[in-house]
Amino acid sequence: MPSKVSCLYLLTVVCWASALWYLSIPRPTSTYGDHLELPKRMIYGKNLTFSNIRTRSLNPHAFEFVINEPKKCTSVTPFLVILISTTHKEFDARQAIRETWGDENTFGNIRILTIFLLGWNTDAVLNQMVEQESQIFHDIVVENFIDSYHNLTLKTMMGMRWVATFCPKAQYVMKTDSDIFVNMDNLIYKLLKPVTKPRRRYFTGYVINGGPIRDMRSKWYMPRDVYPDSKYPPFCSGTGYVFSGDVAELIYKTSLHTRLLHLEDVYVGLCLRKLGIHPYQNSGFNHWKMAYSLCRYRRVITVHQISPEEMHRIWNDMSSKKHLRC
Repeated sequence: MPSKVSCLYLLTVVCWASALWYLSIPRPTSTYGDHLELPKRMIYGKNLTFSNIRTRSLNPHAFEFVINEPKKCTSVTPFLVILISTTHKEFDARQAIRETWGDENTFGNIRILTIFLLGWNTDAVLNQMVEQESQIFHDIVVENFIDSYHNLTLKTMMGMRWVATFCPKAQYVMKTDSDIFVNMDNLIYKLLKPVTKPRRRYFTGYVINGGPIRDMRSKWYMPRDVYPDSKYPPFCSGTGYVFSGDVAELIYKTSLHTRLLHLEDVYVGLCLRKLGIHPYQNSGFNHWKMAYSLCRYRRVITVHQISPEEMHRIWNDMSSKKHLRC
């Protein structure tokens, strides 16, 4: 009869062999889980059971608004809603936008709403500061996903959701970033033209026709297992694009059944392809830094990498010299 020692030894060998066998089994690679930083608390439906797992959305956007402005559109239907992607520490940039091109009262009877989009920060002090800022200006919307570069897609989808839910009759929407200068005169009067009939299924910006970058050192690195195709659909640079109000709901609903990518502008392009909406090229949208010149800035709609100090200086100069010809 085998001794207790030999039995324990045999049991140990069997356990180790089983573990090695389990670890050697190939498993499917996540298509986006490793590239998106998600919050610790995911808020799925209360009745999530094994029987309905297969029928729920591929990307349910299961987040809650922790700061919201649900009544911004109750009294007036805006001509334009501006969604600005920002981070907690960029208060100076937000304030510069409020005092320059993002001022909601600049165009009188043309109603414009400015909304700043943020996620939830891991620093409780920064969250508290943003809450206090929200109580003063009432132009901040926050959901409880972690605010990070890899979650920019979630931030944009939050903006789409907000427009679709709380401002569905807005005629146009612009999504941009907090380091962008926007020539509002060109945007309002030359591009959108309030006196004309509002467009439908319309999307425009600086259109990029490119493919995934496989270099891991790149900021825009796209792993092959996440996006295997060699080309992206046409997409507009995330630094600034404009679309008709109906497109916000279309993109948001399409995103619920479109696997997430961490490159926000590429992801919006994927949703547009599913919708059969082709983005229009507009050379007025610049996604690079451009040295200031009054005449040069009069010809564009957006300029990238503008500091808060530059924003004030450019806005004041352009506002005070409208009588000058180029």
